[in-house]
Amino acid sequence: MDKSFAKLPPKPVSHLKLITHWLIALVTIAIIIWSCTGINFGGIKQTAAQIAGAIFAGIFHPDWSYIYNGSGEDLVSQLWETICIAFLGTFISAIISLPFAFWAANTRHKKWYASRSGKIVLAVIRSFPEIVLALMFIKAVGPGSAAGVLALGFHSVGMLAKLFSEAIENLEDGPNEAVTSVGGSKFNTIMFSTMPNLMPALISNTLYRFDVSIRSASILGLVGAGGIGYPLIIALQYRQWDRVGVILVGIIIMVVIIDWISGWIRKKLV
Repeated sequence: MDKSFAKLPPKPVSHLKLITHWLIALVTIAIIIWSCTGINFGGIKQTAAQIAGAIFAGIFHPDWSYIYNGSGEDLVSQLWETICIAFLGTFISAIISLPFAFWAANTRHKKWYASRSGKIVLAVIRSFPEIVLALMFIKAVGPGSAAGVLALGFHSVGMLAKLFSEAIENLEDGPNEAVTSVGGSKFNTIMFSTMPNLMPALISNTLYRFDVSIRSASILGLVGAGGIGYPLIIALQYRQWDRVGVILVGIIIMVVIIDWISGWIRKKLV
């Protein structure tokens, strides 16, 4: 019998690793149970079924006259404003995120604390929800789309810079070393090696963030930061279910179309 086909002895089971896995599982289960006990669930209200039925009735019988009437307050105008808020917020944050990304990338600094400080700053920026930022900017610049753009732009910097820094860390060192070996400066290395290799990841992550910003911009209007959220909350308060229905249908169509377009572009870049 050929010895090359002989069965290898099984690897010894690490009892320490097995115990560690069981401890992690038990701690996770305990945290889930503890989290459930902290939720005060008062039960489903008696009017829940009636309201849900009214919303579904509004979806199937929408207010078609609200789609477009030329007033600037119709569905098409509000959806377009939502897209503009998301686009401008993402575009501004993508530009601002680049220097933060190089600051947070641990492959660009000789000292470990340099990149660590950048990661901490980005974590602090991401800790502010868009709604809170929108309320703050509404106090600064007044209600409207400008507050929504600033809120999305500020919050997106934290997420985009984190994704950009990870893409920088995953780049190969060969092209950078080639530029340096022929006498290129650090600026030449960034412009002629790092950025061209980084561009597909930058565009892909920016498109992904734009998808998220579209959904966020639809919500920011609830607090007066422009977009489709404001007419939605007004229609809900006045129980205009046919208008609620057409707004929800418009949001769904907008999100699906933009998700399909951005997904198609990302596939072309990969």
